[in-house]
Amino acid sequence: MSATRTLRADIRAFLRHIETVRNLSEHTSRAYAGDLEEMAAGLAEMGIRHSAAVDLFALRRYLATLRERKLSPRTVARKISSIRAFFGWLAIAGRLPANPAEGLRLPRRGRTLPRVLTRDDVKRLLETSAEGDWRAARDQAILETLYSTGARVSELAGLSLGDLDLADGTVLLKGKGRRERLAGLGRPCIDALDSYLEELAVARARRDRHAVFLNHRGTRLTARSVARVLDKRVAAAGLPSGVSPHTLRHSFATHMLEAGANLREVQELLGHRSVASTQIYTHLTLDHLMRVYERAHPRAGRTKRR
Repeated sequence: MSATRTLRADIRAFLRHIETVRNLSEHTSRAYAGDLEEMAAGLAEMGIRHSAAVDLFALRRYLATLRERKLSPRTVARKISSIRAFFGWLAIAGRLPANPAEGLRLPRRGRTLPRVLTRDDVKRLLETSAEGDWRAARDQAILETLYSTGARVSELAGLSLGDLDLADGTVLLKGKGRRERLAGLGRPCIDALDSYLEELAVARARRDRHAVFLNHRGTRLTARSVARVLDKRVAAAGLPSGVSPHTLRHSFATHMLEAGANLREVQELLGHRSVASTQIYTHLTLDHLMRVYERAHPRAGRTKRR
């Protein structure tokens, strides 16, 4: 153990570790890097530049600066998780005699329910297609695929032609931690993808030989560009702003549960490692279930909902 090794050097070593050994997604690795670089900068302002000089008191002083910035409890909790993982690794690797972040506690935070579109809203969104070149067909295929599969936007943007099996109606999604799952494609989605790929071939706009969804230069579309596609279609459909690709993922999960799918099935379809991540959708379907009960049960009319 070296007292002269800098905090930033240890952060670089930790980031190499999580990329090569823990096999985390690029998005998660970037989040760790941002949180830890921000911590290093904050501790440097206190005169602390070496891992061996960090103690629980210094970390609590740093966290106090985050609260002064009025960051959300969710954001603070993520940063604390990054800090605990980093110093825990230093201790396990023998770079520190003990973990100074062990005493940090996550802030309490209420669980916010995700935004979900109604089935009518989704129908309106998918039916508000615009005439145009191959990019209009691409936009339709993007929205159909997001809602048909419940894919994350990063999974959709990362799709390659080899992942699609339109004859079988399936697609291979590559999710967090490089975990893979097979998702089904509904008939409208298959038709939209077929139409898009045919128009793309006619236009000879392809530069990337592998990517499914391309930008105007013929190269792979980014997750940010997918969000912009959705923004345009949301505005054209007359829906409120703020609908994101993840809103379609939430809507997919909620509508599946409302239609009778069980929680474990939806967990598999979403690619959640734990069913706890999927349980939030049960809150969203409670009102729907109560409406079904009141409509179907012979004595439900005698009850009063408070």
